[in-house]
Amino acid sequence: MAKKVQFVETVLRDANQSLIATRLPYSKFEPMLETIDRAGYYAAECWGGATFDVCLRYLNEDPWERLRKIRAKMPNTKLQMLLRGQNVLGYSHYPDDFVKLFVQKAVENGMDIIRIFDALNDTQNMKVAMEACVNAGAIASGTISYTTSPVHTHAKYVEMVKELKEMGAGTICIKDMAGIMGPQEAYDLVSAIKDAVDLPIDLHTHSTTGLAFMTYLKAIEAGCDIIDTAISPFSGGTSQPATETLAYALRQLGYEVDLDDTCTKQIADYFKTVRDEFVADGTLMPKSMATDTQCLTYQIPGGMLSNLLSQLKQMNALDKFDEALIETPQVRRDLGFPPLVTPTSQMVGVQAVTNVLQGERYKKVSKEVKAYCRGEYGRTPAPIDPEVQKLILGDEQPITGRYADTLAPVVESTREKLGDLAKTDEDVLSYIAFPNLAEKFLEERKAKEENVATYSIVEC
Repeated sequence: MAKKVQFVETVLRDANQSLIATRLPYSKFEPMLETIDRAGYYAAECWGGATFDVCLRYLNEDPWERLRKIRAKMPNTKLQMLLRGQNVLGYSHYPDDFVKLFVQKAVENGMDIIRIFDALNDTQNMKVAMEACVNAGAIASGTISYTTSPVHTHAKYVEMVKELKEMGAGTICIKDMAGIMGPQEAYDLVSAIKDAVDLPIDLHTHSTTGLAFMTYLKAIEAGCDIIDTAISPFSGGTSQPATETLAYALRQLGYEVDLDDTCTKQIADYFKTVRDEFVADGTLMPKSMATDTQCLTYQIPGGMLSNLLSQLKQMNALDKFDEALIETPQVRRDLGFPPLVTPTSQMVGVQAVTNVLQGERYKKVSKEVKAYCRGEYGRTPAPIDPEVQKLILGDEQPITGRYADTLAPVVESTREKLGDLAKTDEDVLSYIAFPNLAEKFLEERKAKEENVATYSIVEC
């Protein structure tokens, strides 16, 4: 009997986050939701990551309402989100009461699978979210943030996977955010995980370096069960490889694929038009679609590379780009080889640029890097260089335990603070996650409702 390979469609979240900075409003994809629901996907990734922030900041959408509307249009397909462990959807750690309530409400509003990761692969930072997800009745997808370094061995990853299974993981995701996993690495790691635990494995990668198609094929050969792909108009470059191409190739190789080709063609035809609109207004830039192999040398994800260029351009220092590239892996080594994923990628990149522009290493350090060195982001994969830590912290002693244990509960006090501005727990959670953005959104909503009420009275 042919092995079945299942697909997670990413166009509603990571594909558009990677290519057009998550600027896809609900109205643009709503006409295709019912077709996506019929297409035969294992899941549709549609929430989490940067979607929450962007809905409030740029799209004037309530992210919770977006989720409910997607759920109503897609009753037959599992909905999936990305959650940054104790960071949830933000860039610093939140108290446990917030993490638990957020996960509970995400599931109540329609979420089926929560992919939970930590930027440092510190399972202490994943435990509360994992347990909350299981308790809410959803699938907790325990996630490895894949990277390479002297301390990131297959044995370490397998050890982590065993911990995640103990926490209740229903699936294991290997998240290759930089697209640096080669086909042999994929084959070996998937094989090692399959030998260690009896759980479905989902591989997530990006086409940034051009390896993704080969990597997926070898991972499937080793027993990978699920792959993340993007419908072709939103595939390639810093996004995922194309859904239809992999479905075609896998069927040729004798695998069973449940996708309905008629549906995927309709979805692709529709999103071609959507893509062309974002090309025309300059949101989708050609460099996002290019293959960039520098990542293989410097281990820098595509988004981080463009941030480096942007920072240097603002400082009129583009001539320092090569120096910043060389400095980035050195900063990463100094800080204990963190995987380069949000938020550690930003910290390492900004520090590398600062070191180069200052002409002296760690002369100027961001508050985030100081917090990192204090232990506020968790246990680093390798020890931070003691001299660098001393330079940054002085005589201050780093935290040795779990940072979230030092944080006071925040939900009840925020609920009292907001009063009638917050109508639901979801409003309270939005405010805790992004206070300024949510307050503006909630105030505008209230003003709009008051205007409608006044208009209705006048009409009467």
